[in-house]
Amino acid sequence: MSCPNTSTRSHPPAFLLVGIPELQEAQFWIAFPFCIMYVIAVLGNVIVLCVIKTERSLREPMYLFLAMLTTDLVLSTSTLPKMLSTFWLGSREIGFHACLTQMFFVHAFSSVESGVLMAMALDRYVAICFPLRHSSILSVPVLVTMGSLVLVHGVLLVSPFSLHVSRLPFCQHCLISHSYCEHMAVVKLVCGYLRVSVIYGLFVAFMVVGIDLFIISVSYVMILRAVLRLPSTNAHLKAFSTCASHLCIILSFYIPALFTFLTHLFGHNVPHHVHILVANLYLLVPPMLNPIVYGVKTKLIRGRVLYIFQQKGF
Repeated sequence: MSCPNTSTRSHPPAFLLVGIPELQEAQFWIAFPFCIMYVIAVLGNVIVLCVIKTERSLREPMYLFLAMLTTDLVLSTSTLPKMLSTFWLGSREIGFHACLTQMFFVHAFSSVESGVLMAMALDRYVAICFPLRHSSILSVPVLVTMGSLVLVHGVLLVSPFSLHVSRLPFCQHCLISHSYCEHMAVVKLVCGYLRVSVIYGLFVAFMVVGIDLFIISVSYVMILRAVLRLPSTNAHLKAFSTCASHLCIILSFYIPALFTFLTHLFGHNVPHHVHILVANLYLLVPPMLNPIVYGVKTKLIRGRVLYIFQQKGF
């Protein structure tokens, strides 16, 4: 399957997804744990959303942000069905516009998830440093505004990706060395001037990961200072316990995200299949871990889920 010549200045009708390079024979079996992780993510997030919606005592900022965090299901839902059809059925072809749509959802909602994690860090900072003013500072209108800004911020930053790529000429071949349409993997197929795409990609990475991680880091430095001033060890442990779940989710999201991003720039010696596997886990692990970590760690959610199962006779 060859792409149009550079002189046509047009895009190919479709791309071919390689899947996981060097592991094509093992892809059939790799798909099973991926599918299990996705099912756990869907069921867990649906249960958490239902509990937060029905339990009035959970209408607090932390739980409302947790409800917003379920948008990370868009990341896995936009990629996994096509990924499974590639691994199990050998259906590697993806239409050009479908590829750009997938690319948009992956990067836009990665930005949204990063923004929600940053907002949750601010919530923990206010809750620990200004406990008496927590509900007044983070009122419902403020939460709605923050959520809307995070969503609009992600969509506006990432939209130029798809628009710019749709206007670029493609040449040589249409084989994407990835299991989904990731921006850099698609741009590598372009023949011509790529500096604009590369510079804008770095700009978006800085605006999303750089700024969000900076705010998260500053928030936790302030939290640590406030906790160390508390008089008792029990108070220390209680304050750290309220942040443990959030820190776990932050690590599960940013570590594979940073690994994937830095590998594109500097990781030329990293095996390609390792890079692709980590990029796939980056889309599947956070939505799977979110309901598990918060469900187990948060007494109110855990108690409500157990109560529902007891009522149903399980």
